[in-house]
Amino acid sequence: MKLGQRLSVCVLLLLCVTQSADGGNILVWYTEGSHWINMKPVLESLIDRGHQVTVLVPSTSMFMNASEPSRFGYEPFNVSVSKETIEDFMKEFFHFSMYEMDHMSYLQIYIRFIELMKGNLQNSLKFLDGVVKSETIMKKLKEGKYDLLLADPVYPGSDLVADILAIPLVFSLRFSIGNTWERHCGQLPAPPSFVPGTMSKLTDKMDFRDRVWNFLFYALQDAVIDNFFFKEVDKYYSEIKGKPTSACEMMGRADIWLMRTYWDFDFPRPSLPNFKFVGGIHCRPAKPLPEDMEDFVQSSGDAGIVVFTLGSFIKNITTEKGNMIASALAQIPQKVLWRYSGEKPVTLGANTRLYDWIPQNDLLGHPKTRAFITHGGTNGIYEAIYHGVPMVGIPMFADQPDNMVHMKAKGAAIIADLNFIKMEDLRDALNTVINDKSYKENVMQLSSIHHDRPMSPLDEAVFWIEYTMRNKGAEHLRVQAHELTWYQYHCLDVLAFLLAIVLLLIFLVIKTCSFCLRRCCGRKEKRKRKAE
Repeated sequence: MKLGQRLSVCVLLLLCVTQSADGGNILVWYTEGSHWINMKPVLESLIDRGHQVTVLVPSTSMFMNASEPSRFGYEPFNVSVSKETIEDFMKEFFHFSMYEMDHMSYLQIYIRFIELMKGNLQNSLKFLDGVVKSETIMKKLKEGKYDLLLADPVYPGSDLVADILAIPLVFSLRFSIGNTWERHCGQLPAPPSFVPGTMSKLTDKMDFRDRVWNFLFYALQDAVIDNFFFKEVDKYYSEIKGKPTSACEMMGRADIWLMRTYWDFDFPRPSLPNFKFVGGIHCRPAKPLPEDMEDFVQSSGDAGIVVFTLGSFIKNITTEKGNMIASALAQIPQKVLWRYSGEKPVTLGANTRLYDWIPQNDLLGHPKTRAFITHGGTNGIYEAIYHGVPMVGIPMFADQPDNMVHMKAKGAAIIADLNFIKMEDLRDALNTVINDKSYKENVMQLSSIHHDRPMSPLDEAVFWIEYTMRNKGAEHLRVQAHELTWYQYHCLDVLAFLLAIVLLLIFLVIKTCSFCLRRCCGRKEKRKRKAE
């Protein structure tokens, strides 16, 4: 190799080393399910930009696997909760959400929900034990010299660890129940007159009765979260910190909140400088389908196809429901690709194929796709918006019913209730969203809004993560509301002061008038007596 070539190679190597040295060192909090699926594209993009990424992975997990090949590093830790315990909880939660809730009163729902939440929180704190109560793990984290902690706060503890490590914290989340974390901890404004509580099944267009319910919904959710979540987490954090600690205040110290929603999906609302709306960060153009699947799709002709999946957690449904759904699908002219791993329905039509797994995004982006039957998960809805596919929603649990209310309000979906739906209801719903052009037009409008942004949601998420690292945090974006008490925030002390002044002035006016009246009446009385 000539001297000039050697010098060129050396320069390139030095540039590569410099680029690597400029990259940040990012710690990622453990998460699960669709939350993990949504997090991975961000991590891949950060690695592409020269950052080092380390993911905390519990020994018990349904989706995270520290032994699988990956471009990012893993930091495994042990937990005392078995996988069977987690699976049993998920089955119990799904059964409550899918089959029990529709037949219960609001009081019964809340009692059962609190019971489930308590059990889940205890498991979550045991997961946290594996990090903060492990001298080995904490020693590694302190020696890791991380520049930032990225977390989905669905599992508690990321804010505590970020505080211990004295590093900036970036949250990535879709929502919290009733917007409690965002409103109380993040100080995100949420007037109940037009900002519907998450899971309230309301839209931003509320009549008086809706506003009353939304107001009460906020208060009820806050009471539940404060008394059955923060109360326990506060106790845990105080034990670790060795002094009284508020988990909500700790959460409020997050530098950036990446909200996985946008105005194609959500309703307009007030925001803050450190809240960034990045819905659809996982969406991408469709890739070619596997050959056998493409052949089946092409065989649909002009009628096209329907994509059907109930998400990664729901593997099957009852035999009765499966047969009812299969009967409905058999009566439409489209071919159907159904992700279903349960017992094969006896009523399955020739136009329907069952798959253990389907490339959902690639199918939704296929030109022959006419409709999407979905459980209403945020990831699936955003892929449908991205590709402009109208939906029939069969929501199951958590935020899914609320998500589908949003899509119905925007004219892009029809909602069907799993417990009460009949064969003709599902058939008619599919025929409507496919043949009524307004559904396609509305979802294409949402797709246009989604794509018409200064930068892609993934690029925006990465930008704000890097921004936080460059500035050693983003405290300058946090509002002063964090330092105010609740009565100061609502200016109740100012109103009390002004009211006191007004009352004092009224009192003085009354006393003055009374005094003048007495003086005046007194003089008249004296004159009257003298005249007598």
